[in-house]
Amino acid sequence: VQLVESGGGLVQAGESLRLSCAASGSIFSIYAMGWHRQAPGRERELVARISAGDSTDYADSVKGRFTISRDNAKNTLYLQMNSLKPEDTAMYYCAQRRSGSSYSPINYWGQGIQVTVSS
Repeated sequence: VQLVESGGGLVQAGESLRLSCAASGSIFSIYAMGWHRQAPGRERELVARISAGDSTDYADSVKGRFTISRDNAKNTLYLQMNSLKPEDTAMYYCAQRRSGSSYSPINYWGQGIQVTVSS
């Protein structure tokens, strides 16, 4: 399984970015997926996740600003990030879980992509 993130970069506070994660090597539609992030000196944390049935949940810090979605026809996961804040600065990772449940263990990680928000 290969997960490849794209769409990161440097933006100013209040702006938007959309991250993409292209998946290959598995039947994308049957697995739960998620986005995680890790800032320097901090532990990796869950940002958002989506089940195989399209149920979603979010970290409190991003609720109302970020939207996770998936396009099974394109084997791609997305994270639309609006109203970005400097504290959203981190390396963002795509993850595939072991089953269609968002609560199953993570099986695979992408290599990560940097998002930097300047104030």
